[in-house]
Amino acid sequence: MKPLFEETSRKKGAFFLQEGQIATQIGFLRKGVVRAFYRTSEGIEYNKHFFVTPSFIGGYASLITHKPTTIVLQALTDCEVLTSDFRQLTALYDNHADLERIARKLAEAYFVQKEEREIDLVLLDAEKRYEIFQNQYPGLEQMIPQYHIASYLGVSPTQLSRIRKKISGR
Repeated sequence: MKPLFEETSRKKGAFFLQEGQIATQIGFLRKGVVRAFYRTSEGIEYNKHFFVTPSFIGGYASLITHKPTTIVLQALTDCEVLTSDFRQLTALYDNHADLERIARKLAEAYFVQKEEREIDLVLLDAEKRYEIFQNQYPGLEQMIPQYHIASYLGVSPTQLSRIRKKISGR
Protein backbone atom coordinates (compact mmCIF):
# COMPACT_ATOMS: atom_id res chain seq x y z
CA MET A 1 0.00 0.00 0.00
CA LYS A 2 1.28 3.46 -0.92
CA PRO A 3 1.92 5.78 2.06
CA LEU A 4 -0.44 8.73 2.47
CA PHE A 5 2.41 11.25 2.82
CA GLU A 6 5.56 11.44 0.73
CA GLU A 7 8.78 13.13 1.83
CA THR A 8 9.73 15.97 -0.51
CA SER A 9 12.07 18.93 -0.39
CA ARG A 10 11.99 22.43 -1.83
CA LYS A 11 15.07 24.53 -2.33
CA LYS A 12 15.05 28.16 -1.31
CA GLY A 13 13.07 30.08 -3.95
CA ALA A 14 11.15 27.01 -5.19
CA PHE A 15 7.37 27.04 -5.36
CA PHE A 16 4.90 24.73 -3.66
CA LEU A 17 1.98 26.36 -5.48
CA GLN A 18 1.83 28.99 -8.23
CA GLU A 19 -0.86 31.45 -9.21
CA GLY A 20 -3.40 29.95 -11.61
CA GLN A 21 -2.80 26.36 -10.51
CA ILE A 22 -5.54 24.22 -9.06
CA ALA A 23 -4.19 22.94 -5.76
CA THR A 24 -4.26 19.18 -5.28
CA GLN A 25 -1.59 18.70 -2.63
CA ILE A 26 -1.46 19.57 1.04
CA GLY A 27 1.86 19.66 2.79
CA PHE A 28 3.20 19.41 6.30
CA LEU A 29 6.21 21.68 6.71
CA ARG A 30 8.80 19.74 8.70
CA LYS A 31 11.67 22.15 8.20
CA GLY A 32 11.98 25.63 6.74
CA VAL A 33 9.96 28.75 6.01
CA VAL A 34 7.34 29.24 3.29
CA ARG A 35 5.60 32.46 2.39
CA ALA A 36 2.10 32.83 0.97
CA PHE A 37 1.65 35.90 -1.21
CA TYR A 38 -0.46 37.58 -3.86
CA ARG A 39 0.93 39.29 -6.94
CA THR A 40 -0.83 42.23 -8.62
CA SER A 41 -1.09 42.57 -12.39
CA GLU A 42 1.77 45.10 -12.08
CA GLY A 43 3.93 42.44 -10.42
CA ILE A 44 3.83 43.88 -6.90
CA GLU A 45 3.90 41.15 -4.26
CA TYR A 46 2.01 41.27 -0.96
CA ASN A 47 2.99 38.73 1.67
CA LYS A 48 -0.11 37.28 3.30
CA HIS A 49 1.34 34.70 5.67
CA PHE A 50 4.55 32.99 6.74
CA PHE A 51 4.48 29.27 7.44
CA VAL A 52 7.11 28.10 9.89
CA THR A 53 7.84 24.64 11.19
CA PRO A 54 5.63 22.79 12.05
CA SER A 55 2.58 23.73 10.00
CA PHE A 56 0.34 22.62 7.17
CA ILE A 57 0.72 24.41 3.85
CA GLY A 58 -1.42 24.51 0.75
CA GLY A 59 -3.83 26.60 -1.24
CA TYR A 60 -6.77 25.81 1.00
CA ALA A 61 -9.43 27.73 -0.94
CA SER A 62 -8.31 26.08 -4.16
CA LEU A 63 -8.23 22.65 -2.50
CA ILE A 64 -11.83 23.11 -1.38
CA THR A 65 -13.28 24.83 -4.47
CA HIS A 66 -11.15 23.14 -7.16
CA LYS A 67 -10.64 26.58 -8.72
CA PRO A 68 -7.31 28.15 -9.70
CA THR A 69 -5.51 29.82 -6.83
CA THR A 70 -4.44 33.45 -6.60
CA ILE A 71 -2.05 32.65 -3.75
CA VAL A 72 1.55 31.68 -4.40
CA LEU A 73 3.50 29.53 -1.93
CA GLN A 74 7.28 29.89 -2.10
CA ALA A 75 10.09 28.48 0.00
CA LEU A 76 12.11 31.25 1.68
CA THR A 77 14.61 28.70 2.99
CA ASP A 78 15.41 25.13 2.03
CA CYS A 79 12.39 23.11 3.17
CA GLU A 80 11.40 19.57 4.00
CA VAL A 81 7.73 18.91 3.33
CA LEU A 82 5.55 15.84 3.73
CA THR A 83 3.03 16.04 0.89
CA SER A 84 -0.26 14.25 0.37
CA ASP A 85 -2.96 14.23 -2.25
CA PHE A 86 -5.75 16.25 -0.61
CA ARG A 87 -8.56 14.08 -2.03
CA GLN A 88 -6.94 10.90 -0.75
CA LEU A 89 -6.56 12.48 2.68
CA THR A 90 -10.14 13.77 2.87
CA ALA A 91 -11.48 10.44 1.61
CA LEU A 92 -10.41 9.03 4.97
CA TYR A 93 -12.74 11.36 6.87
CA ASP A 94 -15.80 9.11 6.49
CA ASN A 95 -14.09 6.21 8.23
CA HIS A 96 -11.86 8.16 10.62
CA ALA A 97 -13.81 10.75 12.59
CA ASP A 98 -10.71 11.67 14.61
CA LEU A 99 -8.91 12.71 11.43
CA GLU A 100 -11.86 14.83 10.33
CA ARG A 101 -12.04 16.42 13.79
CA ILE A 102 -8.33 17.32 13.67
CA ALA A 103 -8.75 18.84 10.21
CA ARG A 104 -11.71 20.90 11.44
CA LYS A 105 -9.74 22.14 14.45
CA LEU A 106 -6.84 23.16 12.19
CA ALA A 107 -9.21 24.96 9.80
CA GLU A 108 -10.81 26.78 12.74
CA ALA A 109 -7.41 27.83 14.10
CA TYR A 110 -6.32 29.16 10.69
CA PHE A 111 -9.63 31.01 10.34
CA VAL A 112 -9.17 32.74 13.70
CA GLN A 113 -5.56 33.60 12.83
CA LYS A 114 -6.65 35.05 9.48
CA GLU A 115 -9.41 37.14 11.05
CA GLU A 116 -7.07 38.50 13.72
CA ARG A 117 -4.54 39.46 11.06
CA GLU A 118 -7.17 41.28 8.98
CA ILE A 119 -8.32 43.23 12.04
CA ASP A 120 -4.72 44.09 12.97
CA LEU A 121 -4.02 45.43 9.48
CA VAL A 122 -6.98 47.80 9.68
CA LEU A 123 -6.96 48.86 13.34
CA LEU A 124 -3.32 48.83 14.46
CA ASP A 125 -0.43 51.07 13.51
CA ALA A 126 2.65 49.62 11.83
CA GLU A 127 4.73 49.63 15.01
CA LYS A 128 2.18 47.51 16.87
CA ARG A 129 1.85 45.14 13.88
CA TYR A 130 5.64 44.74 13.92
CA GLU A 131 5.59 43.87 17.64
CA ILE A 132 2.88 41.27 16.98
CA PHE A 133 4.97 39.87 14.09
CA GLN A 134 7.98 39.54 16.42
CA ASN A 135 5.88 37.64 18.96
CA GLN A 136 4.23 35.37 16.39
CA TYR A 137 7.43 34.59 14.49
CA PRO A 138 10.36 34.69 16.93
CA GLY A 139 13.68 34.45 15.12
CA LEU A 140 12.16 34.76 11.65
CA GLU A 141 13.71 38.20 11.10
CA GLN A 142 17.15 36.61 11.07
CA MET A 143 16.09 34.04 8.46
CA ILE A 144 14.35 36.06 5.75
CA PRO A 145 14.91 39.38 3.93
CA GLN A 146 13.50 42.49 5.58
CA TYR A 147 11.50 43.45 2.47
CA HIS A 148 9.37 40.32 2.99
CA ILE A 149 8.60 41.43 6.53
CA ALA A 150 7.80 44.95 5.34
CA SER A 151 5.39 43.56 2.74
CA TYR A 152 3.71 41.40 5.37
CA LEU A 153 3.28 44.44 7.64
CA GLY A 154 1.94 46.62 4.82
CA VAL A 155 4.81 49.12 5.01
CA SER A 156 7.79 50.04 2.87
CA PRO A 157 11.24 48.67 3.74
CA THR A 158 12.24 52.23 4.71
CA GLN A 159 9.31 52.49 7.11
CA LEU A 160 10.23 49.12 8.64
CA SER A 161 13.81 50.31 9.12
CA ARG A 162 12.54 53.41 10.96
CA ILE A 163 10.27 51.29 13.17
CA ARG A 164 13.11 48.91 14.04
CA LYS A 165 15.42 51.83 14.84
CA LYS A 166 12.78 53.44 17.06
CA ILE A 167 12.12 50.21 18.97
CA SER A 168 15.83 49.42 19.43
CA GLY A 169 16.38 52.94 20.82
CA ARG A 170 13.99 52.34 23.73
